[in-house]
Amino acid sequence: MNISRFTAEGTQFDRKAAVERKKVRDWLKSICAFANTEGGDLLFGVDDDNNDVGLKDVQKDSEFIGKCIKEHIRPLPQFIMTSYKTEDGKDLLVVHTMKGNDPPYFYVGDGRQEAFVRIGNDSIAADDITLRRLVLQGNNLSYDAQMSPYRYEDYSFSKLRERFNSWMGKSMTDTDMMSFGVCDANGFLTNAGALLADDCPIRWSRLFCTRWDGNDRSGGRMEALDDGEYSGSLLMLLNEGLAFIKRNMKKMWKKTDTSRIEYPEYCERSFLESLVNALVHRDYLVYGSEVHIDMYDNRMTITSPGGMPDGTSVQDRDVSDIASTRRNPVLADIFSRLGYMERRGSGLNKIREAYLNAANYRPELAPEFKSTQSNFMVTLWNLNYMSQDQNLSEENTEQDTGTSLSNTEQLVLDLIKKYPTMTQEDIAHYFNMSKRNIQRIISKLKDSNYIARSGSSRTGAWVILNK
Repeated sequence: MNISRFTAEGTQFDRKAAVERKKVRDWLKSICAFANTEGGDLLFGVDDDNNDVGLKDVQKDSEFIGKCIKEHIRPLPQFIMTSYKTEDGKDLLVVHTMKGNDPPYFYVGDGRQEAFVRIGNDSIAADDITLRRLVLQGNNLSYDAQMSPYRYEDYSFSKLRERFNSWMGKSMTDTDMMSFGVCDANGFLTNAGALLADDCPIRWSRLFCTRWDGNDRSGGRMEALDDGEYSGSLLMLLNEGLAFIKRNMKKMWKKTDTSRIEYPEYCERSFLESLVNALVHRDYLVYGSEVHIDMYDNRMTITSPGGMPDGTSVQDRDVSDIASTRRNPVLADIFSRLGYMERRGSGLNKIREAYLNAANYRPELAPEFKSTQSNFMVTLWNLNYMSQDQNLSEENTEQDTGTSLSNTEQLVLDLIKKYPTMTQEDIAHYFNMSKRNIQRIISKLKDSNYIARSGSSRTGAWVILNK
């Protein structure tokens, strides 16, 4: 057996130096958490410093472990124990616990009953929201698939019908509504249907949008430049969110002989995917919560309630290798059939790819993803923003007579290498700097033999010199 994968604790790995007899809860909670989350392995005989200390009597330890699992975890999870001998003859024991088919699983002992889940490399007690989610999972249900007390005939679905008609080219019938999972044959809405109703009765389905003044919530001349609070159909929230973003962003462009190059502050495909993911995959069991769009001078963040469904931290994983896990499969299927998302779970990759293909992309502006137990956040950086630290003041530019390049001068040079037909005015717009400042930077690059100009200022191009 290969134990190299246990070099560090993780969502599906844990380790203990010994099989504790008096405090069995300390290690049984890991087995309980594995059963409630994605399964995992508990390795005995390895200490916190990853040293193989071994077990003195692996046979007795395995019997004790099996006895404790049967006595203290309800219902009984599926597990397999495997012993392993190291090269220097030390005995290790691995308890592999399968992801349970009948959650929630509880640790019962010491006069209490607790359910645990795996968050990162910790086994923590499940809160009320997580417990409700486990109960739904144990009944093979998701929140959006549950039946609501609301009648289909009492609500209108103009936004849903409008999108269906524009995307499918036909009117949406009552049969289509049942096919989509909006309602059942008895005329009751599912929670997904309630979330898509024009006058959505689920009051915590809301979107809060704010355009802050500056790069944080306290550094500007005033608190906010624009804001909006929206409730109603998820499709209305999506449309209002997109309208808010577009209203508070700028797009520059440069005309060429055959077309034009656009330099948006944010990639539309990226913020569309981010907002769709936030609305569709949020945790609707978190009552009193909402999705947030916060726009600053240098970035935009879109935050939704609920972390990764499998308990991992997205920032610790390879985004291109994350399997699709749908917290709200009915909503995900509806938005897919309406053309807003794909069923392959490739949204995070599309967010990154759109940025990579942007004309004004720089590596330091790559989208960032972060999750905690309680929320998921996407950060999209303003592609046209240049901080004060990156800008050269006119005074410093005048005094700089050396040939070494500052950070801003190097950025300008890199941009010219990528787009040699850009004019000085284009470069000034790109970096949000004065044309006078750009002229001084260009003069230095020319005087220091980094670049030369071929042709006129309007129709010519920059030539990169070998230096």
